Amino acid sequence: MKQVITFLLATLLTVGAQAQQLPVSPNYKANDRFEQLGTVLPTPNTYRTASGAPGREYWQQRADYDIKAELDDDNRRITGSETITYYNNSPDDLKYIWLQLDQNLFKKDGIGARSRTGTVNGRGMSPEQIEELSNARGATLDPGIQYGYEIKSVKDKTGKALPYTINGTMMRIDLPLVMKPNTNYAFSVDWAYNITEYYGRSGYEYFPKDGNAAYFIAHWFPRLAPYDDVNGWNHKQFLGQGEFALIFGNYKVAITVPADHVVAASGECQNYAQVLTSVQKQRLKQAETTKTPVLIVTQEEAIKAEKRENKKPGTKTWIYKADNVRDFAFASSRKFIWDAMQSDVYKNGRKIWCMSIYPKEGNPLWEQYSTRAVEHTLKSYGNRTFEYPYPVAISCHAVAGGGMEYPMISFNGGRPEEDGTYSEGVKYGMIGVIIHEVGHNFFPMIVNSDERQWAWMDEGLNTFCQYLAEKEWDYNFPSRRGEPNQITEYMSSDKSMLSPIMTSAENVIGLGPNAYAKPATALNILRETVMGRALFDHAFKEYSTRWRFKSPTPADFFRTMEDASGVDLDWFWKGWFYGTEPADQDLVSVDWFSIDTKNPEIEKELARKEAARKKNTISKMNDLPSKGETVVARDSTMADFYNRYDPYKVTAADRQAYEQYLSTLSENEKELVKKNTNFYTLSVKNKGGLVMPVIIKMEFEDGTDSVATFPAEIWRFNDAGVSKVISTNKKVVQWTLDPYQQIADIDTENNSFPRIPKPTRFQIFRQQELRKAPNPMQMEGAGKVGTAPKN
Repeated sequence: MKQVITFLLATLLTVGAQAQQLPVSPNYKANDRFEQLGTVLPTPNTYRTASGAPGREYWQQRADYDIKAELDDDNRRITGSETITYYNNSPDDLKYIWLQLDQNLFKKDGIGARSRTGTVNGRGMSPEQIEELSNARGATLDPGIQYGYEIKSVKDKTGKALPYTINGTMMRIDLPLVMKPNTNYAFSVDWAYNITEYYGRSGYEYFPKDGNAAYFIAHWFPRLAPYDDVNGWNHKQFLGQGEFALIFGNYKVAITVPADHVVAASGECQNYAQVLTSVQKQRLKQAETTKTPVLIVTQEEAIKAEKRENKKPGTKTWIYKADNVRDFAFASSRKFIWDAMQSDVYKNGRKIWCMSIYPKEGNPLWEQYSTRAVEHTLKSYGNRTFEYPYPVAISCHAVAGGGMEYPMISFNGGRPEEDGTYSEGVKYGMIGVIIHEVGHNFFPMIVNSDERQWAWMDEGLNTFCQYLAEKEWDYNFPSRRGEPNQITEYMSSDKSMLSPIMTSAENVIGLGPNAYAKPATALNILRETVMGRALFDHAFKEYSTRWRFKSPTPADFFRTMEDASGVDLDWFWKGWFYGTEPADQDLVSVDWFSIDTKNPEIEKELARKEAARKKNTISKMNDLPSKGETVVARDSTMADFYNRYDPYKVTAADRQAYEQYLSTLSENEKELVKKNTNFYTLSVKNKGGLVMPVIIKMEFEDGTDSVATFPAEIWRFNDAGVSKVISTNKKVVQWTLDPYQQIADIDTENNSFPRIPKPTRFQIFRQQELRKAPNPMQMEGAGKVGTAPKN
C-alpha cells in the first residue's frame, strides 16, 4: 500500500537510515556471526603466520624411495622391496617413525571391516551380499585369499633387522638411535600383497570376454606418514573414506610386468628405448610436435595383444623417475591403447606430455576426448594457480565410473555402450571426471593438504576449479556441482544428516555434497557475489602459489584469502564451513511511500486513478448494463454543475499554488520534489540462519528492471530480520529476492512480493520403473566400437 509523506524529507531519510539498523529483537546472534574467528583458528607462530603464509621457520619432512616391484598377472599379486631415506627437517628428536600400510584396510579382522556398518535383509541375501557385510569399503574380496600386507623384513642399511609394530593400517619402526634434526636415516622394507578388485581407488578390473585384466595400482607400498608442526605424527587409521596424508620426495621405481603389458606411471619413463618397439618409439617422437594426440599403441595392436598368442611372454621392467612428488602410482595391462601429445600448454616453450591409456572398451570416447581434456585441465588450472611443474600428465580409463588421482597419473571412468554409442551424460561425465582427477595434481598433489583430515581442502577446491574448467571447455557444460542452486537440496535436508565442512573426512555423512559440492559452491559464491572476480582470483592464486609444494591447513587458506583480498570473510567461514544452517531469506512485506509533491499535474492524476479504483466495485460492474436507465441519464434537467464538474482537472489556481509552494524551497529541495521519488521499505527475515548478501530485483511499471545488492553486513546488528529503504524514481510492480540464484536460498517461494504462486506438478500415471539416461546416439543407430566420431 502506498503512503504519502509530507516534505520533512531530509529529517525522514536521516532518521530512517539510522533507525532501520537497530536491533528489533533481543533474540539475535548477529554479534556471534560477525565476530572474528579469533581463538577458533590456531595461534600464528614462526611456522605459520597470521597472514596465512608459511613462516620464516616453516619446515616439512621428506622421504626418498627406491622401489623394485613385480606384478604377478596370474596370481593378482605384487611383490616389492623398497629402500627409504627419511630426512628429519623438524626441530625435534625422533625415537621412531610411522609408515602407512593402507592395504591392511582389506584384512578381514582390520579396522575397516570391523567399523563398517550394515544390516541383514531378512527377506533373503545372495552369498556375495553376505560376504560383503564383512568386507571393508564394499570391495569384492575373494574369501579364500588373505589380503593386506605381508611384511617380510624391515632392516637398516647394514642389513640389521629393525623392530616394528603394526597397528591396523599403521606401522611403527623403532630406531636404534634418536634421529636428530637435520639428519637422515635409510632403511629397507620387503613386502607383498594380493590385489583386490578395483574398488574406486586401486585394484584390477577383469574382462571375462578376453580373459585379461587391467591393473590400477595405488597406495601399494609402505609410505611415510607425515610428521608436522600441527599434529606431530599423522597416524590416523585408513578407513577408506578419508584419503591420504603424505610428504614429498624423489622416487625411482622399477616395475616388472609381463612383456606384453603397457605401463603408465607417475613420473618419466627412463628406459623407453628398452621397453618400446621401434615403431612405438617413432610414434612417440612424432607426438613431440603434433597439436593432436598420436596413437603410440593402436587399438588393433591392443586387440592383438589381448589374444595372448605368446602364452609365456616373459617380463619387462619399466623404470620410472619422479621428483618432488608425494606419492607414486601405476597402471599396467596388455589391453591398453596409448595416445600422447607433447603440448606447449602455457605458450612459454616448455612442453608437457599429455597422455591417455585405455582399453578398447573406452572407445570411441577416450580416443576423441581424453588427452585433449588433460591438456585443457593443465591450462585452465594453471591460469588460476601456477604453471603445472611436472613433465607429464596421464589419464587412465579404469572401470565405468568415478575416478582417483595420484601425481601425474589418474584413474578415470566413463565408458560407452558395447556398440560404441553413449549418452550425453556419459560423455560429459567422462570429460568432467578427467578434468577433476587431472586437476587433483594441483590440489593436493602440489598444494599438499591433509586429505585424511580435511577432505574439502582438496576435493572442494578442486571441484571449484573443475567447475570453472568445464565452463571453459563448453559454455553449456552440464556441471553437476558449483552453481548455488545445485546445493540447496542438500542444505535443506534433515539436520541429523548434515555435518559442517570442517569435519574430519572419515566422519563426514554424505562426503560428496559435504566435501565436494558445498565448498565448491561456497567458493563460487565468494567469487561471483561476495568478493567479486578480481579480488577472489588474486587471493586464490596467492594461496596456491604460497603453498605449492608445502602443506597448508584450513587456517592458512582462510587467512590468505582475507590477507590478499582485504575482505573480512570470518562471517562467511563461520556460516559455510563451521555451520550447517541454510540460506533462506523471506521477503515478508514492502511498504510504499512517496513525497507529497503538491504538483497538481501529478497529484490530481494519482487521485483520479485511486478514485476510479475505489469505484470499481462488483456492484458498479454489475450495474454497468443499466447505466443508461438512471433518472439523470434519461432526463437532462436533473443534471447540474456537479454532474459535469471534474474535481481532478488542473486549474490555473492549482498551478499558481504550486509555483508559490516551490518558491519557498531551496534548490536542493526543489530537485527532490520534482523527481517524485518513491520510497520502499523492505522487511526481510533470515529464516534459514545463514547470513548472506541481500540481492533484490525491482521490476518497474514501464517494463524495465534493476538489481540492488546489499552486503551480508546488513545483518550485523540483527541476524533475524532487517528493514531496508530503497528509493527509486519509478514505480516498482514486482520485487524478487536472489533473482539470479546467487546465495543458495533453499526456499524461493518466499522470495517474491507480491507473492507469485508456483504450481506443484503431478503425473496422471505413476511411473512404473526407473529408466536409464537416454542414449539418442544408440536410438539413431550411430556409433561403432573403436571408431571415434568425425567432426
